[in-house]
Amino acid sequence: MTTLPQAEAVEARDRRRVLTLSTVAFTLMFAVWLMFGILGLPIRQEFGLTDVQLSWLTAVAVLNGSFWRLPAGIITDRLGGKRVLGTMLLLTAIPCFLIAYVQSYPALLALAFLVGFAGNSFSVGIAWNSVWFPREQQGAALGVFGAGNVGASVTKFIGPALIAALPAAGLLGGLMPGGWRGIPFLYGCLLVLMGLSVFALAPRVDRFPGQGRRLADMLRPLRDVRVWRFGLYYVVFFGAYVALAAWMPKYYVDVYGLSLQVAALLTALFIFPASLLRPLGGYLSDRYGARAATYGAFGLMLLSLAVMMMPSGHIVLYVPGAEGTVTQREVMHFALGVWPFTALLFLVGVGMGVGKAAVYKHIPEYFPKDVGAVGGLVGMLGGLGGFFLTPLFAYAKGALGFPQSTFFVVFVITVISVVWMQLTIMRMMNRAAPHLQANIDGDAVHS
Repeated sequence: MTTLPQAEAVEARDRRRVLTLSTVAFTLMFAVWLMFGILGLPIRQEFGLTDVQLSWLTAVAVLNGSFWRLPAGIITDRLGGKRVLGTMLLLTAIPCFLIAYVQSYPALLALAFLVGFAGNSFSVGIAWNSVWFPREQQGAALGVFGAGNVGASVTKFIGPALIAALPAAGLLGGLMPGGWRGIPFLYGCLLVLMGLSVFALAPRVDRFPGQGRRLADMLRPLRDVRVWRFGLYYVVFFGAYVALAAWMPKYYVDVYGLSLQVAALLTALFIFPASLLRPLGGYLSDRYGARAATYGAFGLMLLSLAVMMMPSGHIVLYVPGAEGTVTQREVMHFALGVWPFTALLFLVGVGMGVGKAAVYKHIPEYFPKDVGAVGGLVGMLGGLGGFFLTPLFAYAKGALGFPQSTFFVVFVITVISVVWMQLTIMRMMNRAAPHLQANIDGDAVHS
């Protein structure tokens, strides 16, 4: 007979195992999902792509990595994270292997869409960890899992070096392709290994909070407007993060004339805080409340983006002189150097890292029995934001004529989110204490 301390020790061990396996798997899947942020540049050279064509290559991967998050979360609640995550890892390996041998842009676009399925692993991990951890530990646990977003930097670190190191003829007699094609082949091998590890090492008895529940009951919370509001917040904290992680290497190359390797390393300085600070965001949300953490994240992003979105340039003054002459005088020169820009981008990443955890702290508090469905929808909306933002960056640059328009787009959606949040909180306060509003209005009349 198992004693209580022994049972608690087994429970704690199983929780750690779920958290470790899901975080490592999600890190790998995220690296696969966003690998075109680095591979896109050598692919553009080989296939002769335009900026818009290149942006759609990343966008279709983001689309498929977002579209299935809602059903993936529901299925995880019904079947358990072990089965769903292990199967997803093995299935995603197939298009990875095929990308290594693709020969045309249409085929590459189709395979990029399929490999993007990796992004749906997020809602699987959220639902799986939520059911294994008690409420008081969920913020920290989901923050640790969400730190798997750092996978976006994996390709940026290993990609340029591997592309340069792999011979054109490949390795193992050509079995592993050379150049950029070796990266998806390597990821395919790692996905198979990780999928088998999940099936072998996850707790033998999984948990199924959605088993036996009707689908209509699981979807009912999606009618709540709060779910959609959280989804908009996640567009800012996650959708914009995905889009910027894929867009920044190209931005550094085009705007500052840096090499791909340096551009990738500087982009990683944005990815690290946006990913690794997610546990901090979970801790702050547990300690001070998710709403306070969300406000702080929005504020930091707005301050940084307000500077980053300013185009380089100067003001021209026409100064009248003697005998009716007019001279031109240039004043207020502004150009954001590469290091100040990187510092501000780092702060944006800090805000996103804290904000992503804060959003997902709200979900198990408001919807404890429907984390799979609600978390899936919020994740889907955030991912779809990344899908739309990537080509929107390209179109905004073409329409406005300056590359800093990228940050103007992110600034606008952040302002909309903050305004909606503030209006919602004001309505909640008025409903909770209407007599205070009456007193305030009365004081205003008599003042």
